[in-house]
Amino acid sequence: MAKSFEDILVKARTIEFAESFDMIVAIANGGIIPAALLNQRLNCGVYLLKLHLRDASQKKLYEKPRLMAEIDFDFRGRKILIVDDRVKTGTTLAYAKELLSGAALIKTFAVNGIADYCFYNEPCFKFPWIL
Repeated sequence: MAKSFEDILVKARTIEFAESFDMIVAIANGGIIPAALLNQRLNCGVYLLKLHLRDASQKKLYEKPRLMAEIDFDFRGRKILIVDDRVKTGTTLAYAKELLSGAALIKTFAVNGIADYCFYNEPCFKFPWIL
């Protein structure tokens, strides 16, 4: 079932986190919009981790995710919420966690899929911001 942007906004306004975070790390490009929405509540800054694995139609391009740009923010000793739009296999989140392994705490968030926190876990989810 398609969700409206308002459905997502309501969830972003009401989600409860058991932890506090020092920073949000968005998996670019898909995690940028949900990270911005969550940062409205958490107000801790959003940083980009530029990883690439699938094309726009979700076809896998590589065997494992690729880091497309150097990490240009200090994450060591920080409490991080990694945000992505869709989690299919968890490969990208696992790689992100590996890259950020010097953090004090890492939790994951997905709009759709399995993560520490998520809004939905539906096989045919359509994002309202994708035209």
